[in-house]
Amino acid sequence: MKMSAREIKAAMRKQTPDIEKDEYYMKQALKLAKKAMDLGEVPIGCVIVYQDRIIGRGYNRRNTDKTALSHAEITAIKKATSFLKDWRLEDCTLYVTLEPCQMCSGAIIQSRVTRVVMGTMNPKAGCAGSVLNMLEMPEFNHQAFVTRGVLEEDCSALLKTFFKQLRVRLKNPLAE
Repeated sequence: MKMSAREIKAAMRKQTPDIEKDEYYMKQALKLAKKAMDLGEVPIGCVIVYQDRIIGRGYNRRNTDKTALSHAEITAIKKATSFLKDWRLEDCTLYVTLEPCQMCSGAIIQSRVTRVVMGTMNPKAGCAGSVLNMLEMPEFNHQAFVTRGVLEEDCSALLKTFFKQLRVRLKNPLAE
């Protein structure tokens, strides 16, 4: 029997997050973030989990695909909805290495993701607690249960390394 969104939210609030499981899936998202970095993209990775199985994967490919829509979360949502053959991801957990932007936060809410686990916050563009908190706004018809700071140091370090290398490349483009 499928639980209603209200029942799912109530159950999620009563649960203590499984730290080991959260770290395992965040490590999978980090592997995808490294794929983005290998392409010269901002290293952001995302996995969506349903019944302890990864059903959607994505990593940042904006420059590669030449579209603002190629965010890790959007790609993972597309793959997860394709797998489930439904646009609703009500019983799913989304793991992402960097706090989602406004577009991705909107897609998360629209797809009814139950839980979002984030690595590091994004103080300049994050819409899951930094600039805005779209994921937990009671004004929307859906809210996600949010866990922040899972493998935060690893996620943050990867981003810092990328931007440090980018600044060096921009300063000296012939050094490659």
